[in-house]
Amino acid sequence: MSETTPEQPARDGEDLAEIRAEIDELKAVPEEELVSPTPAALLAAEPEPEPTDPIGSADDDDTQPTTAL
Repeated sequence: MSETTPEQPARDGEDLAEIRAEIDELKAVPEEELVSPTPAALLAAEPEPEPTDPIGSADDDDTQPTTAL
């Protein structure tokens, strides 16, 4: 070995376990969320959808009959 090159310790991969865990966490996040994350406040304020009646099943009893002129 040359005098300018430091001795490298033997690597067993233990130091990489933490980095691998972080990589696995990041892989679980969709790419769009990494590029443009949604603010937590916006997610909390998102309204819950409410069920609606199917088209044509509404009662038309509340309409006023029209009178002919």
